[in-house]
Amino acid sequence: MLTSILLSAGFALMGAGIGAGIVAIGAGLGIGRIGGQAMEGIARQPEAAGKIQTAMLIIAALIEVVSLFAVVVCLLIALGDYTF
Repeated sequence: MLTSILLSAGFALMGAGIGAGIVAIGAGLGIGRIGGQAMEGIARQPEAAGKIQTAMLIIAALIEVVSLFAVVVCLLIALGDYTF
């Protein structure tokens, strides 16, 4: 009984760590892609720089919110109560 609780807690911690890592990688790739595409758009149409920058910041904030939510879920899994 005790080994199954420890094993499930270990798997939960490992899954939470892997999940948090994947979230960080995904957020970094998403924001990097947004920044790169925004710079390319501004280079192509400098007169639209204000609109592009505003949209880029809003989308980057949304990505950060989703990644923060996912990290909180990973922490809840890692710090959960494993008494069966």
